Amino acid sequence: MAWFKKARKPIASSSPDKPSRVPEGLWVKCPGCSQIIYNKDLERNLGVCPKCAHHFRIGAVERLRTLLDGEWEEHFKDLTSTDPLEFTDTKPYRDRLRVTKKNTGMKDAVVVATGRLDGLDVVIAAMEYAFIGGSMGVVVGEKIARAVEMALERREPLIIVSCSGGARMMEGALSLMQMAKVSAALARLDRARLPFVSVLTDPTTGGVTASFAMLGDVNLAEPKALIGFAGPRVIEQTIRQKLPEGFQRSEFLLEHGMLDLVVDRRDMKATIARTLRFMRAEPAPVPEAPMAAAAAVDSDQP
Repeated sequence: MAWFKKARKPIASSSPDKPSRVPEGLWVKCPGCSQIIYNKDLERNLGVCPKCAHHFRIGAVERLRTLLDGEWEEHFKDLTSTDPLEFTDTKPYRDRLRVTKKNTGMKDAVVVATGRLDGLDVVIAAMEYAFIGGSMGVVVGEKIARAVEMALERREPLIIVSCSGGARMMEGALSLMQMAKVSAALARLDRARLPFVSVLTDPTTGGVTASFAMLGDVNLAEPKALIGFAGPRVIEQTIRQKLPEGFQRSEFLLEHGMLDLVVDRRDMKATIARTLRFMRAEPAPVPEAPMAAAAAVDSDQP
């Protein structure tokens, strides 16, 4: 027999049928410092924690809003995969595509747009991680290749914001072919002497890293972004060694010469604009040598 008795009935919990008065999704916990942040404040800060500067992942449309002035025009938005291999793993690829399209409101994992960045006309492609991990399939490769062709036709700089888990395994070798396809298109852009700025965000891995993400005239990255080909866990299991602290993070790659600059998201727009203005600047005229000028003056005298 228990030595105490329940004198009162426990407080009844609220009925599950009764809606809560407290709205959900107003706050988010920062994984970097555990700070509780009001969602509106986080949006105003471009998805960067105001306390520890942790960079939250943002979608392709939000990315365009942070980089472009006002409105922009989207291109090739109706391209969609046809499931060429009729692939099935835990569920058919066709069903996976249908569900992802419904959840994201997008046809595939990249948005190509034209607009103005700090007054400069640009062609920009931003990848969407929420669409099957931002994986690169036939449609992603085709849209980015068309973005390159558009930049060539319009004689405008190209910006690609990468956020991807790599090639899309559900499309097999067809997805791997996009690496060569986009790289060849970027070679034509290079021969035309048009700037290509590559922005690498968390994560940028696999076939995307092995192709266009690292081919920029200038390669920029956000702080602590995971960038590499194989993931760190795969590498550790393969070589059976502990990897260095911060391995495959953007600061590590900058230190080892694989990046040009690590830029806070809040400064990214200004940094890209400054880079593009520098790259398109006309070379300064060579000043006339002082001795030659003096000789010319002397020769004019009787």
